[in-house]
Amino acid sequence: MGDVFAPLFAALKRISAVKPLGRVVGSRSGTILVEGLSGSCKLGDGVMVWPSTGQAVSGEVLRLERDHIAVLLSSDARGIALGDRVVRQTDQFLYPHESWIGRIMDSRAQPLDGKELLTGARAYACQAPPPAAAERRAFGPRLETRQGLFNTILPIVQGQRIGLFAGSGVGKTTLIGRFARDIEADVTVIALVGERGRELRDFTEKVLGEAGLRRAVVVVETSDKSPLDKRRAAWSAVSIAEYFRDQGKQVLFILDSVTRFAEAHREIALLSGEPATMRGFPPSTSQLIMSLCERTGPGAGGGGDITAVFSVLVAGSDMEEPLADIVRGVLDGHVVLDRTIAERGRFPAVDVLRSVSRSLPQAASEGENLLIQKVRKILGTYESAQLMIRSGLYAAGSDPEIDQAIKIWPKLEAFFAESQGLDTGASFARLAECLVDLEKNDD
Repeated sequence: MGDVFAPLFAALKRISAVKPLGRVVGSRSGTILVEGLSGSCKLGDGVMVWPSTGQAVSGEVLRLERDHIAVLLSSDARGIALGDRVVRQTDQFLYPHESWIGRIMDSRAQPLDGKELLTGARAYACQAPPPAAAERRAFGPRLETRQGLFNTILPIVQGQRIGLFAGSGVGKTTLIGRFARDIEADVTVIALVGERGRELRDFTEKVLGEAGLRRAVVVVETSDKSPLDKRRAAWSAVSIAEYFRDQGKQVLFILDSVTRFAEAHREIALLSGEPATMRGFPPSTSQLIMSLCERTGPGAGGGGDITAVFSVLVAGSDMEEPLADIVRGVLDGHVVLDRTIAERGRFPAVDVLRSVSRSLPQAASEGENLLIQKVRKILGTYESAQLMIRSGLYAAGSDPEIDQAIKIWPKLEAFFAESQGLDTGASFARLAECLVDLEKNDD
């Protein structure tokens, strides 16, 4: 019985009868200035502004001065007047609960699916340190993905963190939905940051589907929300993933996208006075992304792991732009979606040669690694000669390796596109069938 009422007792303890009170005294550079809270607020604290008319508006402390604080509001400042009351929020934590699985909520754990949401007894900070580096486990076993490409050439293992780099309209959302449904995990936590509002139902009902949502927690802040809310969505989702990890569960975490998370931070950081450096992003962006990514991955002690997929929007498949470079450097592999592949109708439009899984070679057997090497060599040979082949300048018989690549390449393309629903053993068997002609020539 005590366990049943534990969340209620914890919620009652969080209620404070006395709260520090300040007043609005002005506005400057997109923030409002508040007196009376300088001695009780810290950077990053939340506040509530109570206008004389209308609803309360939440905000975050961006700057501290001796006699006032600067607050960025989470919504339009219109309606805020001099003298309006400002109250510091004493509780900035999440209280995840087992019943959150199958639910859709915003970054403050307010339900978006029309049902009540229970809270747990244990507090989880939105910004928390990762597990101690010396105590973290190594990668776990290879995970079933039900997709031939990711079961073979680009394997995903327990606790691995991969980046999904793509432009718009190349099948990124569909691939994320497949990961959410099919990658082996106990719980999936999905953060949708800055998505168009109409896409939420489309993603949950069509892309994710009933079966995918049944094991998922979806945290959403749409494109019209404030940068504070969009940045918090990623942090809140990781905190929820950490809750399930601490229960010993294997968690799949998906963030779509790191780009919009960083853009929200850029807006906040510039208002707080940081200079714009790398393509408009402030210097703190690198640390922001790296600290978020480090909270995922292998766990420590007797807990579970957080296997993570971070999507990055790249214009023109530019893998050298700042955000892509930061994310690629901190993760354990990257998957590049290419527009030219999508335009010829092959999905998922993964550029295999530009994609890497750093779980190899440990994630595969000696024979499997040999097969993967052969496939990559064939793809490299075909790509190097692709211009001659497509322009009709290559004469059959000029180079045996190119001849083999021309013969095998269509089979590999079909394997990448069609091998859905296969387990790892069947995926490698199907991949080996593509190279039968190569094996005959070797004999």
